[in-house]
Amino acid sequence: MICEYYAHETAIVDAGASIGEGTKIWHFCHILPDTEIGYNCSFGQNCVVGPKVSIGSGVKVQNNVSIYEGVEVEDDVFLGPSMVFTNVINPRAFMQRKEEFKKTLLKKGCSVGANATIICGVTVGEYALIGAGAVINKDVKPYALMVGLPAKQIGWVGISGDTLDFTSNKAEDKFAQYAIVDNDLKVILK
Repeated sequence: MICEYYAHETAIVDAGASIGEGTKIWHFCHILPDTEIGYNCSFGQNCVVGPKVSIGSGVKVQNNVSIYEGVEVEDDVFLGPSMVFTNVINPRAFMQRKEEFKKTLLKKGCSVGANATIICGVTVGEYALIGAGAVINKDVKPYALMVGLPAKQIGWVGISGDTLDFTSNKAEDKFAQYAIVDNDLKVILK
């Protein structure tokens, strides 16, 4: 079966990359071998992906993002312009440390703002929202709102990305600590 995806004429897709139907790869991108990309993804200009990276379906990657070996991105993740991943804790130009790559996992539906940095070895939970310029150096809880350098949790967000207000007395906010996940109502705070 042949999957139809779009790659701009300036994009390079190496042999051995698997790209799902409906995915769009724009100007000056490079998809390296042994990379798996799901359906209906979008890669803005000047992105590099791989090798050996796994990206789910419905992922939106904005301009100037490099996704290195060791990173796994689940479905419906948003990666803002010029955000950064690392894959080694203590890199040196004169030392090979490929055997020290740490796994980084971005769970379903999370969003990472422009110019944020994700230090290798962390997991960003489902539907978490990482603010622009934040530096993530530890695991992020599902639905957490993270900002700063280093990032600190300042609140919670719903699936829509809207901030949840647990101090409100309004009737519509009484159920804010719940979210619908996989068609089931789940408590997001314990």
